[in-house]
Amino acid sequence: MITAKNIQKYYDELQVLKGVDLHIKKGEIVSIVGASGAGKTTLLQILGTLDTPTESIGMKLEINGENILEMSDKVLSKFRNLNLGFIFQFHQLLPEFTALENVCIPAFIANKNKHDTEIEAEKLLTYLGLSHRINHKPNELSGGEQQRVAVARAMINKPAIIFADEPSGNLDTHTAENLHQLFFKLRDEFNQTFVIVTHNEELANMADRKLIMVDGNIDSLVNANDLEVRL
Repeated sequence: MITAKNIQKYYDELQVLKGVDLHIKKGEIVSIVGASGAGKTTLLQILGTLDTPTESIGMKLEINGENILEMSDKVLSKFRNLNLGFIFQFHQLLPEFTALENVCIPAFIANKNKHDTEIEAEKLLTYLGLSHRINHKPNELSGGEQQRVAVARAMINKPAIIFADEPSGNLDTHTAENLHQLFFKLRDEFNQTFVIVTHNEELANMADRKLIMVDGNIDSLVNANDLEVRL
């Protein structure tokens, strides 16, 4: 699903990623944890094609068998839209649009049929328990409802992978727990792959694998059976 080798990232003289190697399988939920400044979000953005790694010998990034590093900007943009979904700490919903309209946006960007897209968006919102909120705008929704709309938006194009950056960081404990359970429900029912950066230890420990980043690299991983393996 995702294969990355020797992923490095410099910002001027500052090296943020120091040769990250990883492999993520289809249907896995993988959490990435570490102290602030360890490189978690930078890694997530590169894996999600929102940023590019610094060129290095032996560097590789493949998603679904596609060589991401050889794509033109136009091809990469289309690939990202159709194959990857994103959930952020702050929902990033457009305030002037309804929940339904927000969910439809990625599909409209992909030039999908308006009628079919709206039907699919309504199905997703209903599945996520928001059938009564479809025509409400973001400021009329609770924090948990806003994040579920963001989840539906991430799923509208049936992406292979969903990347989440602190998805429950702006939610209260109860709402965060519900969101965490939702990720696993989506994985079980749709074989969805999730890569999640989080400071929430409960969510991190629920994942199939927890990748621990230290100073720009993956220092260790913890499998679902809590067996720590040194890389």
